[in-house]
Amino acid sequence: MMQTSSPIMDLRPEPQNDLAQRSHALLIENENLRSKLDYLIDQASINHGIMRRHQAFDLEIVSANSFPELISIIFRNLPLISELDIVTLTLLDQGADIHTVMRNLGVNFDEFPNLLFVDSEEQLGPMLAPVSLMPALYRPAMGPFDPALHRAMFPATLLTPDSVAIVPLLRNKQRIGTLNLGSLDAARFTPTLGTDFIEHMASIIAICLENVISNEMLKYIGLTDALTGVYNRRYIDRRLLEEIGRARRQGYEISLMYLDIDLFKNVNDSYGHPAGDEVLREMARRIQSELRVSDALARFGGEEFVVLLIDASLDSAAVVAERIKASVAGKPFVLCDGTSIAMTASLGVASATQADHVDAAEIMAKKLIAKADHALYAAKAGGRNKVVCCD
Repeated sequence: MMQTSSPIMDLRPEPQNDLAQRSHALLIENENLRSKLDYLIDQASINHGIMRRHQAFDLEIVSANSFPELISIIFRNLPLISELDIVTLTLLDQGADIHTVMRNLGVNFDEFPNLLFVDSEEQLGPMLAPVSLMPALYRPAMGPFDPALHRAMFPATLLTPDSVAIVPLLRNKQRIGTLNLGSLDAARFTPTLGTDFIEHMASIIAICLENVISNEMLKYIGLTDALTGVYNRRYIDRRLLEEIGRARRQGYEISLMYLDIDLFKNVNDSYGHPAGDEVLREMARRIQSELRVSDALARFGGEEFVVLLIDASLDSAAVVAERIKASVAGKPFVLCDGTSIAMTASLGVASATQADHVDAAEIMAKKLIAKADHALYAAKAGGRNKVVCCD
């Protein structure tokens, strides 16, 4: 009977060169793993720093109290924390309501060349890919800069990027604008890049924009006269103090004009209060048409209006007052029912020069209003339909 032999285990020691090779390979693998670990730790630290900077950015924009403050934070900080070469913001502003209100509240848009306005959604740039399950929403569009598609978001007067991300600003499933991110690195934004992070950032910015614009609109409503649409006394009192301080620093004159509609009570008595309201609205329109954008018109109540003229001497303010007087008297006021009424106005004008700046701003403002009121009284006492200047 033949027996099969069992395999004999080779217990001879492994050659030294094989051990050395395996040890060397393990050392290399260990170094590679350590390098990868160090890289991951570095990336985690970098990502943690980026996250902390963005969290600080979120807190800063959430705490912004005004439209210019919010826009300043976005344009100043976002390029730094996201390492971007250019950031612009496009807002949908049908009827120019936002632009008009912010300008009337004193926003200087020359300070924000990267802030853009469009009056229709079609002007918000290239159509962004809709989410299949939520067609009302849009996703960011990313890729190389294309002048035909992106020039409106990055005007030639600004830096031209090599790659861009056009991120929709969404509120209630509607686009209110776009956040436009640009980089000189052509590989920074590609169609395959993940968008969760920038979508989150855009959602925070959209919420803050909507909140601050709503607050500014409410502020504007509180500073305007509901009947005529011009400012009210509260606004002029505040604006006058601001302009006195600015005039004191920059060395120019400001003037104040007090206007009263002559015999306005006769309009209400003869034609009714709705007719009087029409006259007041048309009076505001005629006064406004003679003013510069920098000037401010307010209804002080009843039939009285006040005009604040910036960087205007007494002589130049008197010229404007004469134009307003001629505009009022030169053409009858036609009511909606066709009734034609001849109207006139009396105006008092006063000016504050550098010599008046010895007083505190509050005292100086009261004196200026009192001087214009005194001049108006003199115009009324002198026969109405006159301009009187208070030296």
